[in-house]
Amino acid sequence: MKPSHTLLIGALCTVLATAASAQAHQAKTPKGKERCAGVVKAGMNECGNAKHDCAGQAAKDGDPEEWVFVPKGLCEKLAGGKVLK
Repeated sequence: MKPSHTLLIGALCTVLATAASAQAHQAKTPKGKERCAGVVKAGMNECGNAKHDCAGQAAKDGDPEEWVFVPKGLCEKLAGGKVLK
């Protein structure tokens, strides 16, 4: 196998593993909570998104892709809050 193919396959595996990991975390919303995006402080996110797959890696306050669990009904009351399904 050519080195370029090996790199391509490795990169593809990384992307797929990251996507699967993010989906697994997002599927486990605790009872009585909802995922709320756009209200997270830097470094205080719950889990991954398209940029990364780990908690605590939000780079800036209020990033619309970063989310945190909040009690149901609270997210829409917060400035910039958007409920993720």
